[in-house]
Amino acid sequence: MASCAQAGVLKIHPEVSNALREGRPVVALESTIISHGMPYPQNLQTALEVEEVVRAGGAVPATIAIIAGQPCIGLDRAQLEHIAKSGTKVAKVSRRDMAHIMALKGDGATTVSATMLLAAAAGIRVFVTGGIGGVHRGGEVTWDVSADLTELGRTPVMVVCAGAKSVLDIPRTLEYLETQGVAVAAYGTAEFPAFFTPRSGCAAPSRVDTPQQAAAMIAASQSLGLASGMVLAVPIPAGDAAEGAEVESAIKQALREADAKGIAGNKVTPFLLERIRDLTGGKSLASNIKLVKNNARVGAAVAAEYAALRAQGPAGPSSGARSRL
Repeated sequence: MASCAQAGVLKIHPEVSNALREGRPVVALESTIISHGMPYPQNLQTALEVEEVVRAGGAVPATIAIIAGQPCIGLDRAQLEHIAKSGTKVAKVSRRDMAHIMALKGDGATTVSATMLLAAAAGIRVFVTGGIGGVHRGGEVTWDVSADLTELGRTPVMVVCAGAKSVLDIPRTLEYLETQGVAVAAYGTAEFPAFFTPRSGCAAPSRVDTPQQAAAMIAASQSLGLASGMVLAVPIPAGDAAEGAEVESAIKQALREADAKGIAGNKVTPFLLERIRDLTGGKSLASNIKLVKNNARVGAAVAAEYAALRAQGPAGPSSGARSRL
């Protein structure tokens, strides 16, 4: 993976490069939430605030995007502003789209799958986002399954998130992750969270209660040479639960309306997000920002503990065990 950086494929910000070389904690951040998640200038302000949360936790933030065809690991203020001002004019890029955007020297905002891929290529093991994609409702018929899930099955990065949104089929999402060999741990709870609500009705496959335990999972996976990633699902903070419950109620109403209107396929999620925002008077966006910041606090703590573990000695497998398991 490091060969990508050595070959000049990746443009790594000096602050990020120095931190990686010195073994200091680094946290990857996606850029789709900036370009497609909210309007300018709120998106820029949020991106800067999330980076500051990571810094306050003792880690170096590395927001990832493709700019003029080059994958960038860590953005400066001008680059962040470029993505924020361009908004939805910037292509939304998953693994599938990367070669095309790079070949055409275009700009790309990275989704969970693309951010994971590039973070791993740079040697970053912890990535913070709002929530992961999953199996969409009716996915057993439409085969509408997020590329996030397959990426988690083949890219060794821990994704710190608030679980999956309840607009998705969470039981099938967890089943798919199991099939992909992805370790899923809930943080401080036995139940898998559903983004705006701490309760999905689904038991989490495993549980960790401290950043140290989460970091130890990364180290153990690395010691085995596992190629798969992990999900650390962090429930919405208790202080935001009431606001989250209101958003959850709006989600259920929006789902009923989508069914009544016969909205299907890739038109469902955009309809739901817009309708939920209308129903909550913008509270869904405010809750989303709070969730991302909370995830950033946890992710920075995990990255710091992982860096401490690595400083204690080699965490990788012996040369004979380095084949991708």
